[in-house]
Amino acid sequence: MAEMNYGLTETQLEIRDMVREFAQERVKPVRAELDEKEIFPRELLNELGRMDLMGLYIPSEYGGFGAESMMDFLIAIEELSRVCIGVSVSYAANALGADPIIIGGSDEQKKKYLTPLAKGEKLAAFALTEPNAGSDAGGIQTTAVLKGDKYILNGTKQWITNGGEADIYSVLAVTNKNKGARGVSCFVLEKGMPGFSFGKKENKLGIRASATRELIFENCEVPKENLLGREGMGFIIAMKTFDVSRPGIAAQGVGLAQGALDEACSYARERIQFGRPVIANQGLQWMLADMATKVESARALVYAVARTFDSGAKDISKLSAMCKLYATDVAMSVTTDAVQVLGGYGYMREYPVEKMMRDAKILQIYEGTNQIQREVIGLSLVKEYASVK
Repeated sequence: MAEMNYGLTETQLEIRDMVREFAQERVKPVRAELDEKEIFPRELLNELGRMDLMGLYIPSEYGGFGAESMMDFLIAIEELSRVCIGVSVSYAANALGADPIIIGGSDEQKKKYLTPLAKGEKLAAFALTEPNAGSDAGGIQTTAVLKGDKYILNGTKQWITNGGEADIYSVLAVTNKNKGARGVSCFVLEKGMPGFSFGKKENKLGIRASATRELIFENCEVPKENLLGREGMGFIIAMKTFDVSRPGIAAQGVGLAQGALDEACSYARERIQFGRPVIANQGLQWMLADMATKVESARALVYAVARTFDSGAKDISKLSAMCKLYATDVAMSVTTDAVQVLGGYGYMREYPVEKMMRDAKILQIYEGTNQIQREVIGLSLVKEYASVK
């Protein structure tokens, strides 16, 4: 099969092949059971840790892979997502939880928290969303009040990926209600801290293998040294986190869409109707052609954004939003079409495309809905063209 030459390095090709083999041999045989029974893929994540793949995004001085390349990490996410995004989001959410520490943490904080994450000994999660603060990230109500050498946290976080399973949590809380978004701070919390508990595990449409839970803070005492950066930097840290994490969601979209295309093409070659394979029908060929073109164009955009970031670009908010928006819309479109290609069989759980279609929907919602991505892109364009004479 001819593949586009994206100029991947020898190391990136090794990562791709290693994760592709792992996904096919270890994830594919159990993905249906993980989905059906809502089993968190702990053992699979442990194996990825033993393969030194949990620290692809972490600097080498803290035990990471060393390349500190967005592209390396996105390739791994894409290959896992090609088989199961329930597993890939459990893997990728570690970076989402670790990114605030990478962005705003001190050297001491990085050594303490990033090192066990890089080795796969611990898992991380990111906690921003609340019952009344989803797209309105500046509207969080969880509070953190400094008393002596500790902050006292009170509030609830909702729909937290890896919630209850993670050991380390990057948590956004209000330290000054009078300053709006500038009164939000970011803290590192550890599972087991007094006053820190979990709500029920959510029963979801898709990504059912991943754990999604409430975080509950009831007079939770957090040491002062667990503040990332300074008070009031939380919102900035969160937005910078999204800039580097949204391409990961885009990579999930690319991988998922590719997996659905794989299934659709294989089925269309094998399914005989009116005495010939259904792939011989021009109408179906055109449908598959559109699906394949969308997948490749999404991949090209995601890889281009990764290369732009890896080249040292600082302000990638617009580009990050673009690739997240486009690739996840493609995933929803392609998985829906894959179900159509399989017809009645596509609607049955015996075939994986119905799971892929269910999984795809969340990609348009989490880490900023695709409507929010359009808002980010639009505002960036307003600013850019305002400076054009």
